[in-house]
Amino acid sequence: MQPDRGWIRLLAGAFSLCLIFESAPAAAEQAWVGDELRVNVRSGASNRYRVIGAIGTGDKVTILSRLEGWTQVRTDKGKEGWIPAGYLHAEPPARVILAERDRKIAELERRVEESAVSESRIRLEHDEIASRDGEQQSEISRLTRENLELRVGARWPEWLTGAGIVLVGMILGSIVARGSNRRQPRIKL
Repeated sequence: MQPDRGWIRLLAGAFSLCLIFESAPAAAEQAWVGDELRVNVRSGASNRYRVIGAIGTGDKVTILSRLEGWTQVRTDKGKEGWIPAGYLHAEPPARVILAERDRKIAELERRVEESAVSESRIRLEHDEIASRDGEQQSEISRLTRENLELRVGARWPEWLTGAGIVLVGMILGSIVARGSNRRQPRIKL
């Protein structure tokens, strides 16, 4: 059995059109569908009840009760009413999550900036302390050398005093020995 040639031509034409549209450059500008949603809050669990307000994407509500296809809620402003079931989710919408993440990112960027400033300040303090430490180390070395020199050099006055006493004793002994006429026995050692 042979396939109907009309269908084959139709499929070939559709395929050709797809290829043409696929290869044609997109001249249209891009756009996104907004995620702003407004849901009417009604005085009862039906579309026949009057609208008493509206809630939008990201608004937080408290669920009071549920009926077939309807949910009774209380808004943050205290209004109570009914909305169609299916509009509420346990997780916040993407825009609320995104806003919270943007806030956290801004906070983290602020903290990174503060950390960078703090790090610069700490580096300056470190450099200053290191400079002072180097100065103090050189002062300690100088004082240590000076102290050693003083310890070694502090003996010379004692040596000079001792030598002076011996010299004066010898001179006095010589003077006394010449001044006396009598001969004194010498002590031989």
